[in-house]
Amino acid sequence: MLKNIAKKYYHEQNYNCAESLLLAANEYYFLNLKENDYQLLTAFGGGLGCERICGALTGGIAALGKIFNVDKETMHVLSAKLIEDFEKSLGTSVCSNLKEKYRTEEFHCLKTVELAADVFENFISKNEKYLNTK
Repeated sequence: MLKNIAKKYYHEQNYNCAESLLLAANEYYFLNLKENDYQLLTAFGGGLGCERICGALTGGIAALGKIFNVDKETMHVLSAKLIEDFEKSLGTSVCSNLKEKYRTEEFHCLKTVELAADVFENFISKNEKYLNTK
């Protein structure tokens, strides 16, 4: 399961929420990202560093470009649908609101990362027709 891999990166290896989702997607979906590509999302953690849109969500959105082989317009539709699914499941995509709801002192935003991974994995399975087969 994707959430177990995301948990490994977030909780055990101290990557941030955005990096953890991207690294987990890379491992789970065999995206073949280069060793330090995750650093492209370092600033996305913590809701873009200012508690705005959830880093775990943005990490998932970043992975869509490698997972799906679609044009720009279709990617926008898929991205919007992932955000909608995320907000339905977690109640919001705003980092500060998610922290109030799910963050703990001991595990920080682990619960949000796990829930985001579940939403992402379900989203990919529902949209398999767009998978990148290159």
